[in-house]
Amino acid sequence: MIEESQNIASGNGAPSLKTLVEAFILVSDGAVSVETLAQALEQDLATIEATIGEIEDDFSTRGIRLQRMRERVQFVSAPEVSEQVQKFLGLDTAPRLSPAALETLAIIAYRQPITRPQIENIRGVNCDGVMHTLLARNLVEPVGELETVGHPTLYATTFDFLHYFGLTSLEQLPPLPEEMMPTLPAMANGQGISNMPTDQVEMQGD
Repeated sequence: MIEESQNIASGNGAPSLKTLVEAFILVSDGAVSVETLAQALEQDLATIEATIGEIEDDFSTRGIRLQRMRERVQFVSAPEVSEQVQKFLGLDTAPRLSPAALETLAIIAYRQPITRPQIENIRGVNCDGVMHTLLARNLVEPVGELETVGHPTLYATTFDFLHYFGLTSLEQLPPLPEEMMPTLPAMANGQGISNMPTDQVEMQGD
């Protein structure tokens, strides 16, 4: 059981593995990988994954949440209090995304990792300007290259993407049938990112 591996140091009052994992995530400069935590704590990946799952459950209803993007984790404020936090910190609301940017972001979110030509093939239009906006906003990032002629860059979503839409992981994205992907712009009442808060969408072209 996980409890049997919680004490990784000898002596009375030794911190539990969960306590150490929480502390290491908190003091890390940005997101930290599961592998880094496992190496630092001299534990196998399965044990760290199980501990992270417990921490995620512990914070599921609190003002702090454990956010995960692929193999990296970090602590963030609860998405549902983002407006109040922004007011408390005196921050302005982030600029809104245009429908074109939102559509492109949805394609990347559900098809990631994906190349720019693949995105343009789905949208049917050039997406240079939209991609520049999404990259500048740090909502997407390059994550590698496709092993084909020209080695086009592969793009995926970021932690900022999760925070923007109030998600703690990509698993919270509503399921979207593969055949429905080309119809994302028309899904006004369907599933997916098109149903995210409308105050984050600006009704202008991009």
